[in-house]
Amino acid sequence: MNDTRKTAVIIGASRTLGLGLAAEYLRRGWDVVGTVRGSRRTGLHDLAEASGGRLTVESLEMTEPEQISALRDRLAGRTVDLLFVNAAITRGDIPIGEVPTDMFTEVMVTNALSPMRVVESLRRLVAPTGTIGVMSSDQGSIALNTEGGQDLYRASKSALNQLMRSYAARHAEDTRTLLLMDPGWVRTELGGPDADLSVEESIPGVAETIERHRGKPGLHFVDHQGQVVPW
Repeated sequence: MNDTRKTAVIIGASRTLGLGLAAEYLRRGWDVVGTVRGSRRTGLHDLAEASGGRLTVESLEMTEPEQISALRDRLAGRTVDLLFVNAAITRGDIPIGEVPTDMFTEVMVTNALSPMRVVESLRRLVAPTGTIGVMSSDQGSIALNTEGGQDLYRASKSALNQLMRSYAARHAEDTRTLLLMDPGWVRTELGGPDADLSVEESIPGVAETIERHRGKPGLHFVDHQGQVVPW
């Protein structure tokens, strides 16, 4: 990688929002490291082939702590300007009392615990003036939950937000920017076909909001338009 270019590490970049974010940072002239699950070929591999060596594909199953540690070791020695964790699953709109325990555990581990494990493990790779971001959602906002629905997904994103809040408090002297990013209601597997935004409409705003917050320490919960999202 070119030492003069900025570097973004995007966790969960095989498709939709993560893939779009990788493509956007390549367009902005950055080097990118993107992760995929397993060995299956993805759109990220196609993007890497066309990147002229500026995109590196790494394998990571984020729910396996030893794989996070192995990725950290492979990235050792690199200075990262942006670490962004994009990973979430949903298991349908089920009232919380009907959610099986194993489903609850799976969603919470994937959406809340695992992103924080990545942040804690890779944070020292991020430059002191760099940014650590995670993909959140306005569905993680307690203040905005006036209609209910998607109980487990909402709870997992609220948990993620709370864990990032605790992380920020624990590292209050850190000069890095911390972001909880709401990409808007996007037409993905999670967002569904009736969502307001395409990936191509959401992601440039996500990247621009990340860049506008660069050099602003502390935790910010914002959307793809740069607006503050209520907690």
